Order: sequence, then structure tokens, then C-alpha cells
Amino acid sequence: MRPIVWVPLIVFAALAAALAVGLSLKPRDIPSALIDQPVPSFDLPPLWDKGTGLSNTDLASGDVVLVNVFASWCAPCRIEHPFLMDLAREGLTIFGLNYKDDPEDALAFLGELGNPYKQIGADRDGRVGIDFGVYGVPESYVISGDGRILYKQIGPVLPQNRAELRAVIEKASAQ
Repeated sequence: MRPIVWVPLIVFAALAAALAVGLSLKPRDIPSALIDQPVPSFDLPPLWDKGTGLSNTDLASGDVVLVNVFASWCAPCRIEHPFLMDLAREGLTIFGLNYKDDPEDALAFLGELGNPYKQIGADRDGRVGIDFGVYGVPESYVISGDGRILYKQIGPVLPQNRAELRAVIEKASAQ
């Protein structure tokens, strides 16, 4: 047989192998260079006039906290919201980072679904989100008592990943 006959078969085998490897990867397991690093320095204005904004110093409170990046236009944010409400009721302090959103829309979102956040910063231009390494909303970060990023959850907090999130929080709280 001529070698040219084998070229399509080799190309097909290489493509099939590449696709098989891709299917075995977990797309939510994107490593973050910020793990175990201090949160980026920032100071965001409040979402509403009489509210309290959010800064990096708020996150170094001595307690393990969760920072949730959300927006009213984000459909998965609506799906995860009841689970965030549960975590807040259970005593976890959650800070909100409202990402590239209209303040009135964000307030309507919280008015409809409830407010699990201790404080909310309005990241209207997305600069703080970029500093955190946000790929898209929602994303959540577990922050140590001294203000270091311990864990990054890409995508919504749901029952199937809540156990892992709780394990990270419990481990960090015990230290």
C-alpha cells in the first residue's frame, strides 16, 4: 500500500484522541493563579445610595467568608440564589460583587429573590472582577480570615457542588 492511503486514517486517529482527552477534562476545574494569594486590592461603591460598599479590607475580617460574583442578567445566578440564601441562614457571611449590572436591576433581583449578602459592592465596569480572575458569572470565592483566596467556584453553587464548598469552608474555619 502507498503511504498516502494512511494519512486520512492517521489524521482521524489523532483527532479522535484529542477529542477523547477533551471529553475527559472537567471544564469547571480551571486553576486559578490567585489561590492562597491575598485578595486583590479594591474599593467598590455601594449598590444603592444608603448601602455599604465593599473593599478588600472587609474580607479580612478574621472569619472565613464567601464572595459571590453575581448579576441580575445572569440566569445561573437565579438558579444558585436559593442555595446562597440557605448558606446565609446557616451563618456563613457572604459578600456580593455585583458585576457589570444596572443598580436598579440588581436591586429588583434582590428584592424578588432575597438578599443573602452582608455587603455588596457595585463593580459597574468589571475591573475588580478582572482582578479576581472572573471568567463569567456566577463565581464564588472562599476567603480566609486573613484575606487570602482559598477556593474558586466557577459556575453556580448547586447541591452537587455545595458539599465541596462546605468542606473548604469548614477546613479553613478549623485552622
